[in-house]
Amino acid sequence: MPTTATPTLPHWPDPPQDLGGAIREIKLALRQRIEASGRSVTEVFEVVERRIAAQVAEIQQLRTEGRTPWPIIEFDELADLANHPALHDLIRRRGCVVIRGHFPREQAHAWDADIVDYVERNHFFENYRGPGDDFFGSVGSKPEIYPVYWSHAQMEARQSDRMATVQSFLNHAWRSESEGQRWFDPDRGSLYPDRIRRRPPGADSAGLGTHLDPGTLDLWMTQANQQAFRHLFDGSVEQYDPWDAAYRTSGKQYPGSTMCSAFRTFQGWTALSDMRHDQGVLQTVPIPEAMAYLMLRPLLEDVPDDDMCGVTTNQVFPAGWKWHPLLMEALSGLPDIQAGDSVWWHCDMIHGVDSVQDQVGWGNVMYIPAAPWCPRNEAYAESVRAAFRAGDSPSDFPAEHYERDWVRRFSEAELNDTGRRGLGLTD
Repeated sequence: MPTTATPTLPHWPDPPQDLGGAIREIKLALRQRIEASGRSVTEVFEVVERRIAAQVAEIQQLRTEGRTPWPIIEFDELADLANHPALHDLIRRRGCVVIRGHFPREQAHAWDADIVDYVERNHFFENYRGPGDDFFGSVGSKPEIYPVYWSHAQMEARQSDRMATVQSFLNHAWRSESEGQRWFDPDRGSLYPDRIRRRPPGADSAGLGTHLDPGTLDLWMTQANQQAFRHLFDGSVEQYDPWDAAYRTSGKQYPGSTMCSAFRTFQGWTALSDMRHDQGVLQTVPIPEAMAYLMLRPLLEDVPDDDMCGVTTNQVFPAGWKWHPLLMEALSGLPDIQAGDSVWWHCDMIHGVDSVQDQVGWGNVMYIPAAPWCPRNEAYAESVRAAFRAGDSPSDFPAEHYERDWVRRFSEAELNDTGRRGLGLTD
């Protein structure tokens, strides 16, 4: 941690008016702080680069051998707690996992059919007004992302015992206690409502470019994030742990159309159809430590002083070949997915969706993350409760509000104990 001789960092609780000026100021301060440790920015970055390069080579070798870098775990393996340490080691190494058989195949298909009935019964397609944001609007299908949040299928999955089992298991891959504090409760989830993707056979989709979602300029400019990434900025980069939740659960992202108000240990989705690995699937850079590379890369001399490698406010954090070529060499798509499987990736990880033309089969998912109970998620739960009761789009998403008057919308009376706790209705 900083000493009295360590330069303090400027910080902006809200997005600065002069972005270019603030970027120049924070970059200078970060360089000075690193150099106060007796190491140069280049030396610190080279430590990270060597470690990342070794993992990139390992991932490339796996792919050459026809093997997937994605760990695959059977849901039934989670029943024996003796399995958890080894399984957690797998997940910590790659930062992502496929849970096979998370839900029975027939359950996933029934939920998929229920969603179709729900949207058709309520004349969604006749009333659809087009993409509500520029981000998912880029995928090009009409529609692919449904701004639907409160169907029985989604809510039953969110509050199910099997979902709670997986989310708790994943949360325990993190260090929820450090720096003398408990940052989140790994065994209590907060209910984070997200959308549905339904991509039909024969669809053409442009996919989504590689990016990450934990924040934008706030990752460098807010005090909580400066503390969360303290080891990257004080010269002790070897101590950086992407699985340490310290200071992550009370800060917030700068406002924007693609922000996330919640702290998610893992982003995730549950498959409602089978999906072949070559049909426009999710891709990740399965290296959790890559965040260190991404955070330090803008401080190198080849990046303009008013540029954070393209990161700005009100857009996702971009990752690509221009600034991050080493990382892009490890970009790896999913293995074949079966209906009922779930897919998870560390909240800081680079990910995107491959493009597809004339898709074979459906590509249907419900987006459900792991978002453990913590101060940040408890605060967001208030707006989630209001949206749930009104049938509104949650406040993290475009204000489309299709479901306000829909029949068969999931009701408060149908919440079980897990659902009520996830909404903060009970302790």
